[in-house]
Amino acid sequence: MSLASWRESQFDVVWGDVTGAVGDTVTVLPIVVAVAALTDLGLGRLLLGFAVFQVVWGLRYGHPMSVEPMKALAALVIAGGLSTGEYVAAGLLAGAVLLVVGKTGVLARLAPYVGEPVVRGIQVGVALILLRTGVTTGLGDPRLAALSVAVALGAVALGYRNAAALAVLGVGAALAVVAAGPITPRLPSLTLLDPAALTLSHTAVGATLGQLAMTVGNAAVATSLLVEEYFDANASPDDLSTSMGVMNLTAVPFGAMPMCHGSGGVAGKYAFGARTATSNLVLGGFYLLLAVVAVDAVAAFPMAVLGVVLVLVAIELGRAGADTEDPLLTGVVGVVALLANVGVAFAVGLVGYHALARWRGDGTDP
Repeated sequence: MSLASWRESQFDVVWGDVTGAVGDTVTVLPIVVAVAALTDLGLGRLLLGFAVFQVVWGLRYGHPMSVEPMKALAALVIAGGLSTGEYVAAGLLAGAVLLVVGKTGVLARLAPYVGEPVVRGIQVGVALILLRTGVTTGLGDPRLAALSVAVALGAVALGYRNAAALAVLGVGAALAVVAAGPITPRLPSLTLLDPAALTLSHTAVGATLGQLAMTVGNAAVATSLLVEEYFDANASPDDLSTSMGVMNLTAVPFGAMPMCHGSGGVAGKYAFGARTATSNLVLGGFYLLLAVVAVDAVAAFPMAVLGVVLVLVAIELGRAGADTEDPLLTGVVGVVALLANVGVAFAVGLVGYHALARWRGDGTDP
């Protein structure tokens, strides 16, 4: 891996890069904690994956770069639509596809065929899935859920809407630490997952297709544009696709969750003050610290609080998905993802997008 961009970049230690690190945690930590709490995957390994690749991509790109969960796959495994084995298999499959299309330079040519309303529709669908799961989980303890909602509303009232989910997550973490008792710091194990546990089913393949639709539009193309706009740097969609492929094929076998880049994480870092790759190094160290000290607490994390966190993440993801040029098609794709699955939603959206383009004759069909 070339480090030319790192050698030409400026690493600085300024407060903006410290606070900027927070911008990439808004959806990362809630989803990571939810996956750890509701699956067989260990929190330490999940966090360690983010720690390593925050540092790796900071050094590789030489400017703030996001590392986020693959949200479509995460939403499905959180909601019970994927087993842990299917989730891991889908992450590896997505990694292999991204590596191939990135190395062959195909992704930039494929992106126009997916269509912005389809990508937004998958985002809306993932938001609806998380919303349904969050509400169901929160109703398990209405009083604790109500307390969590009050904390979220307080954060919004104080002008910290983007940090509301983190505020509620902090409340849940505090309660979990009290319930878990003394914490014993320890490094997560680095043993490989058992290949026999992988389940490459049609459900996993369908989930991968839906995830790839989001990845092409949000994690590759949109991230590339934001990096150029914010940092005057070049990170092509195909290069980002290649890095995501390498990341997943390297990390997922060791128990990390499927990960991607994302325009939301880049925008979040920038909004919170990040201007150099130091923000990635700071965040990598933070995730490593959590991986060492937070493992014991996840089993005690209150499910009702987690439910409210998922609702808040769903709301933010839904807001992003609602910013679409074709609300009707986006809405249809989102509803199909909720009622059927994201693979079917992707197919419906793709057919609908090209059919509408031909019918309108507006030249949007590639």
